[in-house]
Amino acid sequence: MNRKISNGILLKTPEELAILREGGRRHAAILAELASQVRPGLSTLILEEEALRLIKAEGDKPAFLGYQPKGARRPFPAALCVSINDEIVHGIPNEAERIIEEGDIVSIDLGLVHRGLITDAAVTVAAGAVDDESRQLMSVARKALESGVAAALPGNRVGDIGFAVSAAVKSSGFSLAKDLSGHGVGYAVHEEPFVPNFGQLGKGEKLVAGMVIAIEPMVNAGSGNIKMTDDGYTIKTRDGSRSAHFEHTVAITEKGNIILTS
Repeated sequence: MNRKISNGILLKTPEELAILREGGRRHAAILAELASQVRPGLSTLILEEEALRLIKAEGDKPAFLGYQPKGARRPFPAALCVSINDEIVHGIPNEAERIIEEGDIVSIDLGLVHRGLITDAAVTVAAGAVDDESRQLMSVARKALESGVAAALPGNRVGDIGFAVSAAVKSSGFSLAKDLSGHGVGYAVHEEPFVPNFGQLGKGEKLVAGMVIAIEPMVNAGSGNIKMTDDGYTIKTRDGSRSAHFEHTVAITEKGNIILTS
């Protein structure tokens, strides 16, 4: 049975962590396969269909399809989020079908339900040859995720994660997307605690064994300002600059942490 601690945070049992670890391995394999397929000329609809095929082949379910976050006017209509160039997160691949072009950078964000428990992960990849700024943007976002994961240790606070993420981006000349963050995950797509990409050392919820969190830096080439599009889900950079997004689901353990989606 799970244990509830302060502010609605639900700790996962060792048995549940084992399920999440197996689901995370499946998740990582699917995400890697989808990322390998990104190329100029590929339709986002094809990526969506392939994601559904790979998920169902293992007997699992998509976590995002039909999920309706608080404040959303309708359920999310796809299994996959595909966000291209200035789209930061939550691009819908099967409504306004898009053809990926040479030089695009493409964020693929997937939620997977395995035996009733959810993992969440994202990666940004290049379609063909991209410019130097885009390569650097993806590298900084990837390193920001690595820094956040390294700070996700028992006894630390969520503010330590945010501090580590922002420190990795600060000297790059890029910006973290404002008002977007990581979150708890496992029983639902979004759970407590809030896991910021900005933070102060020693502040926020304490990390304890059994917590499962999604850490997800979203780094913009321009300012950190964002805007919502008319579809109600896709969030873009306000200035039209490109954005890169990387995410892992991480379990806090007595001895450190486990990246579940690797």
